[in-house]
Amino acid sequence: MPRVHVLRHGHVHNPDGVLYGRLPEFRLSDTGERMAQAVADHLVAASEPVGRVVSSPLLRAQQTAAPVAAAYGLEIATDDRLIEADNAFAGGPTPTPLALAHPRHWWLLRNPWRPSWGEPYREQAARMRAAIVDAAAANPDSATVLVSHQLPIWVARIDAEGRSFLHDPRSRQCALASLTSFDVDLAPDAPRVTFAGYSTPAAHIGVPR
Repeated sequence: MPRVHVLRHGHVHNPDGVLYGRLPEFRLSDTGERMAQAVADHLVAASEPVGRVVSSPLLRAQQTAAPVAAAYGLEIATDDRLIEADNAFAGGPTPTPLALAHPRHWWLLRNPWRPSWGEPYREQAARMRAAIVDAAAANPDSATVLVSHQLPIWVARIDAEGRSFLHDPRSRQCALASLTSFDVDLAPDAPRVTFAGYSTPAAHIGVPR
């Protein structure tokens, strides 16, 4: 079965602590660039046969994809389905539990199952599953690297594992510049995505405080 690695982007330059969501201008920090290079080095050292690199359209994802693409002599394709989840809080400060307790946020927080503050989990799962299956079908004879964002990657994993979408964000196993891998059964009538592993090739690079 084709293997698809979904790579979370590296550390972002964000000195003001903005919840950047889908905002287009946020780039990798110097640390994030080192993380992206560490992932490329890891894949090459592991003799991973990467034949295609596809990225979210957001700048931080494109920059994370660049060292992997360069290491394998590939162009970066772009797939809008890999974009960050939409979030009503984007553009403001990252909300703290105390801030979320304010009555003005109660309507947005009314349904954590959906969730009511942003793109529904089921919609994220559907677009990520389709992107993963299409990536495997486009490159069935070698591995593909997709570059995306924490929540869509985590939702894709729990969807593949058949678990509940409702979760504590602190429990997500999806570190910066981590690889969440899937095997794809391309059966014509019912393609199936299976979680195949998780690794953190940039874990040795400390995140600045």
